[in-house]
Amino acid sequence: MDKQKPPLKITAVRFVRAVKIFMSSEAGMKARWMLAGLVLLLCGINALNVVNSYVGRNFMTAIADRKTAEFTQQAIFYIGVFAASTVVAVIARFAEERLALLWREFLTRRAVRLYLADATYFHMGASGQLTHPDQRIADDVRGFTVTTLSFVIMIFNSGLTILAFSGVLWSISPLLFVVAVFYAACGSFLTITLGRPLITLNYDQLDKEASFRSGLIHVRESAEAIMVARAEEQQNARLLQRLDEAIGNFRRITAVNRNVGFFTTGYNWLIQIIPALIVAPAFIRGDVEFGVITQSAAAFAMLVGAFSLIITQFQSISNFAAVVARLSSLLEAIEQSHAPAMPPGIEIVDGEGRLAFEHLTLLSSDGRTVLKNFSASVAVGTRVLITGPNQPAGAALFKAAAGIPTAGSGRIIRPGPERPILFLPQQPYLMPGTLRQTLLSPDKAAEISDERILYLLREFDLDVGQAEGLDKESDWEVLLSLREQQLLALIGILLSAPRFVFLDRIDTTLGTEEFHKILQMLCEYSITYLNSGTISTGESMYDAKLTCEQGGEWTWTVVQSGHTRMS
Repeated sequence: MDKQKPPLKITAVRFVRAVKIFMSSEAGMKARWMLAGLVLLLCGINALNVVNSYVGRNFMTAIADRKTAEFTQQAIFYIGVFAASTVVAVIARFAEERLALLWREFLTRRAVRLYLADATYFHMGASGQLTHPDQRIADDVRGFTVTTLSFVIMIFNSGLTILAFSGVLWSISPLLFVVAVFYAACGSFLTITLGRPLITLNYDQLDKEASFRSGLIHVRESAEAIMVARAEEQQNARLLQRLDEAIGNFRRITAVNRNVGFFTTGYNWLIQIIPALIVAPAFIRGDVEFGVITQSAAAFAMLVGAFSLIITQFQSISNFAAVVARLSSLLEAIEQSHAPAMPPGIEIVDGEGRLAFEHLTLLSSDGRTVLKNFSASVAVGTRVLITGPNQPAGAALFKAAAGIPTAGSGRIIRPGPERPILFLPQQPYLMPGTLRQTLLSPDKAAEISDERILYLLREFDLDVGQAEGLDKESDWEVLLSLREQQLLALIGILLSAPRFVFLDRIDTTLGTEEFHKILQMLCEYSITYLNSGTISTGESMYDAKLTCEQGGEWTWTVVQSGHTRMS
């Protein structure tokens, strides 16, 4: 769960900053033109509403006075104004939706970029400081853009309505104008008082719904493991607990909505009768025409509606406040996650074109030393085997070199981004998608031919891609065995051609001959490898051996010369 919701002032500052970033971007220039057109359309809608109030007044007066010709003429005007209002309103709605879509696309792209940059997704998950960032990026960004734009338009439109109909209502009855302002002010105050708890409740509801949904996703993704473990009852209890929490919170939301609804429903009903109560006596005295009653009702409803934006949109406002707060929490978590990837004791330096470890000490999760004061420099072309009775040391060295937070001290120097070091764990990650997307990074997709990919698939005897092509989407982690996943990941490494590759115990899955062939191919592709595994493939495939002993001791052996350096 979130540690705490961000303060209102910080949330407001971030809200303004999000708007500024969008408006100053390349997409913001297009948005300005769309917004300008939308403003003109809204002005047109309000002008047509004012015209409609006068045409409606004359139409009703013609009916009351039994003037057939006037009635026909005003009916034609009425239909014309309705037709024009319909066209302008539909175009305005279309422009609003396209503008919201443009903004959502911009913010979502930016959020995804920030989320994936500098392993932010990993640090946020490891720290546990934020729940369900996926929902915030997918759903909350959409809600933020659509609702923000909707509120901006409603506020602007309400301002135009107040300007347009204040004069109309004042000309009919100054008293009615004063009543409209006072009535809307009192209604807004009472709605805020009754509905204030909705902001916190809606914030919590979004989290609880996401928690329940993530539990269902976990069941789908872990279906085989759950079935083998016969853990259906535990999963059932876990899911129902999360469902109960979501339903309980929603019950509290409905209770507040009920209280707000009692007030707002009565408030809206009174809007229909107040104008008649004030203007009807003037009609009875003969001071005004009958159509003035209907005009005053329409003008009063429009004006009170403009002043009563908080009342009519309070549910949306409370949801919006929760969405803004959640996005503010997401931004705060992203900013905080840009801390160094490793604990302060371990320094990682990229960009020196070499791989080296300087006075590196690594600790296990329970504080035991698994590697003590390790120093070694791995030159390009030096093939290294990491072995020995202390297997946790090799796993810890793999994680530390990959940048995964590991307790300890010392310095790790890695090659730069032009030809970086890649890592292949025992359980590789294969992105769901096409085979081409899984094997190639976007910047290399155009450089590597299909023939080269198919050649490597044949070399490793992988029956994927040959028949159905390289552009068929699949979930490779479900479709392939662990051995096939490792081979496919190795093909991706060969195509990427890094300077170094660090292998973690993949020789326990692959056969000896198959693994020997892999090491030979890495040599052919001039890829320097470090293998944390066994010596079953033979020491002839290595130039150096790191033997990890118990208690953190280690031995670095140069295989070819037989020279050994003891820790």
